[in-house]
Amino acid sequence: MNYLWAFMILVGVVYAAFQGTLPDVTNAALNSAKEAVTLCITMMGVMSFWVGLMRIAEKSGMIAGLSRRLGPFLRFLFPGIPKGHPAYEHIATNIIANVLGLGWAATPAGLKAMEELAKLEEDRRKGFLPGPVRKPGIASNEMCTFLIFNISSLQLIPVNMIAYRSQYGSVNPAAIVGPAIVATSASTLAAVVYCKVRDRRRVSQNHQIS
Repeated sequence: MNYLWAFMILVGVVYAAFQGTLPDVTNAALNSAKEAVTLCITMMGVMSFWVGLMRIAEKSGMIAGLSRRLGPFLRFLFPGIPKGHPAYEHIATNIIANVLGLGWAATPAGLKAMEELAKLEEDRRKGFLPGPVRKPGIASNEMCTFLIFNISSLQLIPVNMIAYRSQYGSVNPAAIVGPAIVATSASTLAAVVYCKVRDRRRVSQNHQIS
């Protein structure tokens, strides 16, 4: 990716030199840098506000309550995770943050969920838990399912997109809510169907091999 960006920048500079528009490129770079800093400050405020609300919800027990309500769905989506495993709470927190459109707030919970899933895979290698064992460095079914579901990310309130649209002068920044719900609902449904189909194929293949 670094090579790609470097190549694109180099081509742009060379093209501008031949066209005699290097001053325009310089002005655009300076203006873009200024705009990037302004946008980062705006998004930092939005992120801090919503992350703070998430922390309050976590401390008040609201996240734990929502996690319990998500229990049946999570057990359906992740049948290989033992009941009561710490990964469930982190996965639920990540899903809740994504539903609220807080992609940045969802990242820490997603990383913790991956750590717990890695520990779960290690316990399987040691024989403490049943299930298919993979070589170190290969993602488990639960990791792949969580990653796909996290990327599809159902969003009811796309806070980040609303903030972006507001920053760039949109007349109605919240107009993105309806299309975002439709698009992310479709992507989440496709993710669930895909994961369950792949899981059934894996189970049937294991039965054939055994």
